[in-house]
Amino acid sequence: MKHLPIIGLALAAALSGSPANAEELTGTLKNIRETGAITLGFRDSSIPFSYLDDNQKPVGFAMDICYRIVDAVKKELKLDKLEVKLNPVTSATRIPLMANGTIDLECGSTTNNAERQKQVWFTNTHFLTASRFVSKKSSKLDKIDDLKGRSVVSTSGTTNIKQLTEANAARNLGINIIPAKDHAEAFLMVETDRAVAFVMDDILLASLVAGSKEPAAFAISSDAFSKAEPYGIMLRKDDVAFKKVVDAATAALYTSGEGSKLYEKWFMQKIPPKGLNLNTPIGPELKHEFANPSDSPDPDSYKTM
Repeated sequence: MKHLPIIGLALAAALSGSPANAEELTGTLKNIRETGAITLGFRDSSIPFSYLDDNQKPVGFAMDICYRIVDAVKKELKLDKLEVKLNPVTSATRIPLMANGTIDLECGSTTNNAERQKQVWFTNTHFLTASRFVSKKSSKLDKIDDLKGRSVVSTSGTTNIKQLTEANAARNLGINIIPAKDHAEAFLMVETDRAVAFVMDDILLASLVAGSKEPAAFAISSDAFSKAEPYGIMLRKDDVAFKKVVDAATAALYTSGEGSKLYEKWFMQKIPPKGLNLNTPIGPELKHEFANPSDSPDPDSYKTM
């Protein structure tokens, strides 16, 4: 009987080893440790952030960032190997699939705003977009006021056409606003001179210009209908431990200069599968953001003086 306390202590010591340490993990990190896998949500046509190449493999700027996060998670959990599962998402499914645990990270072009932060969290901003217009260089249009009395197209059902309508009324511009069924139809109207300009997210406009027959014939306005809106990699809400790892990984990537190199790769060079070059130089706001990583949803926080 005298030996029982000793045996009890030995048993307690054994139980306090690695299994207990594993139990200290919570949320996403715990699930990744237990399953040996992490699931990335990807978009099939969000060029150049997340899209399918000729081999139907997800590639892009956001995918590269997510793979850096995967490396950091693997290191944090001291795993010899970590399986990466890929799950397609859409605008409609990305938040529900994150909330129900189907995906662990969403690698795309999702805007980080206060409304979405009620449902999900985001890591540090990897891109800033704004609503601008594209027109033919020969038209010599750059400012919103240059559109006065002209025919301007935007895609029906978007925030962009709403912003155009609001600016038209507020500035009394007398613009003839033409709704298009999709982005391709809207851009075609500018190409065929049925509209002088097309209002949309600037990065999408850059993609359309790059894929056009004569990219050099078009210009994207410096004037914007909206403030800079941040894109971020999405993760589950209230998962503090996982967000700490993800934030550290993205902050290290951006501040080291590697983030700028990835930007050059996807926005200033030819990208698969068609060899398009979006020719979109990094702006001062994103440069500042990379130097000072932030997950703020507030557009005003990205202003540079």
